[in-house]
Amino acid sequence: MNYRRVNAAAYDRMVEGGSVFAKVASDEEVAEPLKVLDGRGWLPASVAGLNVLCLAAGGGWQSILYAAAGARVTVVDLSTEMLRLDEREAKRRGYAVTLHEGSMDDLVMLADATFDIVHQPVSTCYVPDIEAAYREIARVLRDDGLYISQHKQPTSLQLTHRTAEGQYVVGLEYYREGPLPTTEDDSYRESGTVEYLHRWEQIVGGLCRSGFVLEDLTEPYRADRTSPIGHYRHRGRYVAPYVRTKARRVPRTGGSVVESRLWVP
Repeated sequence: MNYRRVNAAAYDRMVEGGSVFAKVASDEEVAEPLKVLDGRGWLPASVAGLNVLCLAAGGGWQSILYAAAGARVTVVDLSTEMLRLDEREAKRRGYAVTLHEGSMDDLVMLADATFDIVHQPVSTCYVPDIEAAYREIARVLRDDGLYISQHKQPTSLQLTHRTAEGQYVVGLEYYREGPLPTTEDDSYRESGTVEYLHRWEQIVGGLCRSGFVLEDLTEPYRADRTSPIGHYRHRGRYVAPYVRTKARRVPRTGGSVVESRLWVP
């Protein structure tokens, strides 16, 4: 299965269908872009003049906010239609944004040590080898560059359905290969996409092995005790769907990557 072709087509359809994933930045958000982008305080106080890669982040939202904050923005995304939203919104607002159609695990169009920040929303689930993506991100980041990303937690992707009593069932093996099958519970799955489960040793360990130091890790809160059984926020009471990570590119030494380590301050 050609995961790139299938996922690009799925996101093209999301744009055509007016998906929430294709929501462009509003005037209110553009007025305070860093406040919108950085609710955790992970970004520098200013990104003006910095080279920022919005990875797998097409759709006219993240790129526009970084451009509004004064960054030099590049977007890489598989979806032609998502990139068209970036192009349209940048032109409408008078921003210069560089766009590339491509995959996170093959950034051949980008030079080594080019970016100060790589910011990636939930998307690593769409590639079979997360460490291949990490290696490419490490390559294009400058020494001490910042990598902010969000991932689907493996247990969330293991859920398949609910019992008659409303209990959530972990029905897929943790140690699995290949794309995920279609499941009855699709609360945090995007229709028509090819997705892969990545284990913690790949999400976090792979990050460290690829030349990064992990500086922080948070779990976005998606629970609501008032939501009915079956609602995605009811599900979020039992299984956290996402994890966010802040990582720093380890400085290269003599042309090679120094041994990375796990560090949470």
